[in-house]
Amino acid sequence: MTTTTTTGLGRARRGVAPGGPGRPPTAQRKSRLSSQTTRTFFWLLLPSVLLLILIHGYPLVYAAIQATHNGSLIDTGQFVGGDNFVKVLTSPKFWKAAEFTLVFTIVGVFGSWLVGMGLALLLRTRIPAGGTFKVLLLLPWVVPIVVSSTAWNWLVATPTSPIPTIFRTLGIGAPYFLADPILSAVMVCLFKVWVSFPFMMMMTSSALASVDNTVYEAASMDGASRWQQFTGITLPLIARSTYISWILMTIFCVNDFPTIYLLTGGGPVDATTSLVVLAYRTVFQDFQTGPGVAIAFLMTITLVAISAVLYRQIRKSSVE
Repeated sequence: MTTTTTTGLGRARRGVAPGGPGRPPTAQRKSRLSSQTTRTFFWLLLPSVLLLILIHGYPLVYAAIQATHNGSLIDTGQFVGGDNFVKVLTSPKFWKAAEFTLVFTIVGVFGSWLVGMGLALLLRTRIPAGGTFKVLLLLPWVVPIVVSSTAWNWLVATPTSPIPTIFRTLGIGAPYFLADPILSAVMVCLFKVWVSFPFMMMMTSSALASVDNTVYEAASMDGASRWQQFTGITLPLIARSTYISWILMTIFCVNDFPTIYLLTGGGPVDATTSLVVLAYRTVFQDFQTGPGVAIAFLMTITLVAISAVLYRQIRKSSVE
């Protein structure tokens, strides 16, 4: 990218025509509320804040108590301190589930984002029946997950299912998509991308709708190619929305129980067992409440750390 083109892209992002002067700096004055108005807002917000603390605070405190005891669903048990966390962190099942959760989250976030981004850019152009096409693309997200998982099971679960039948007809063989550990993990990740890309598409479409077409015209006049416009204008201008969608999708993927459990149940041989599925099994099947809640706490801490990192990127993503 030449210096002229780079300068042109910078002017385009700021909405400046080629050769035109930059926008004069405008003084931004922050409105200051009077003390009476501040007190009014405080008393109006106080009931909602207290309600949120009661709804979310009590379960959090009770879960912390359970994580430090060796009880069950009906009995708190004896205090064991951090033994449950030590037990979880030294368990091979935990690290196997953590590894799959990491892969599942990376594929779910960036796979759905790439597909959603591509479709959002396609819908930005003039295509026949664009509105109808957009509605149809929302179906994987709108359809209940039970229906979608049942459809995917019908497509790939048995050797006589449509997809294995097509493979066998082509002479490739009839792979057991939900019985082989590697193939089952691939299918679960693809299923997550399938049910999640409409969300990413809508987030990206909303961000693209706020981008003025004149910035692309200015960049074209400065000699920028389509790829340079995409990387130099589109991505920076929608960066905030992108980071927000990554945060939300990361939370959705890490906490996603039905997508995995309805399709594979966490099998075969725990190949698709994520941390949330492992926590469910530990609490409700093995009746070990302490270790199960400890897994959930470790998931929460990880999500908070990832969200904090991405939130810092949101604050840095303002376009000069």
